[in-house]
Amino acid sequence: MDRRQFLSIAFLSSITSSTLVGAAPFGLHIQKKKNSMERKSNNVTPIAICTWAFSNASKQAGEALERNAAALDAVIIGVAVEEANLKNTTVGKGGTPDREGNVTLDACVMAPNGDCGAVACVENITHVAALARKVMENTPHFMLAGKGAEEFAYANGFKKENLLTETATQQWKEWLKTSEYKPIINIENHDTIGMLAIDAQGDIAGACSTSGLSYKMKGRVGDSPIIGSGLFLDNDVGGAVGTGMGEEILKTVGSFLIVELMRQGYSPQKACEEAVHRVVTKNPDHTNFQVAYIAMNKAGEIGSYCIHSGFAMMKYQDGKNETITSPSFLK
Repeated sequence: MDRRQFLSIAFLSSITSSTLVGAAPFGLHIQKKKNSMERKSNNVTPIAICTWAFSNASKQAGEALERNAAALDAVIIGVAVEEANLKNTTVGKGGTPDREGNVTLDACVMAPNGDCGAVACVENITHVAALARKVMENTPHFMLAGKGAEEFAYANGFKKENLLTETATQQWKEWLKTSEYKPIINIENHDTIGMLAIDAQGDIAGACSTSGLSYKMKGRVGDSPIIGSGLFLDNDVGGAVGTGMGEEILKTVGSFLIVELMRQGYSPQKACEEAVHRVVTKNPDHTNFQVAYIAMNKAGEIGSYCIHSGFAMMKYQDGKNETITSPSFLK
């Protein structure tokens, strides 16, 4: 199916405030289901997983799946919760600014049919994962960046918002006193929400959204909007997302690596472990940064692994929302 055919079977639906806690409407397109006879049979009950202990995000996505939402709709709903969460300093509104005091956001999405979209260095737009979906569905491009992405957002009904909160402003001013740039392991200055979902039809989709490294250089883009690094999936195999030090994830194209390992027969757990091992064997400085992955295969099996202990993932399935602590390379 090409992009135009895909668009022709989509229809508009509004998102209620109860679905996106505290989030403004952003014109989310809800994907229309195909006839069940066109889908592959699948015995897995719907699952939503995400990085870190973002329990409300996994809950919102999981409950959407229980309402028979498509996987792509569910992950957009899930990450939007954290994009609107002012207490989350690494995603969306309330994110930590760059060294110039500007909050810039990155995101990408990937659909079951292999289509993908991304945005980078976006200012003044909260729900950048939904914006990445608009790029995927409404343009001939994969990625839009900076002012171009922002203007595209306004043209598609997204609201202009000041992403820099008073709390973030005060913290930035305090940081300027020393201007020391040193990511802190497992502290929210370099984290991401990455989410994967399998819907009732057995289709897999993913989304990734972040404000990037705290006090990054102006214009810095990490792994999160890069398909194959921050997020990758193959609907016949499974999917993976990464979080932590984006520069290190980019070097090994970690999410793509995990999916290819699963294609070769690795379990999601073993594939995540191998991806982390690739990072630590390439960089002797790995004791000073965190990299973590989560993955899910077509059978609904999951896995996670990280360099340093302290990372966890969320899983929602069959009405149960649980935090799963990840094993680590370093104890």
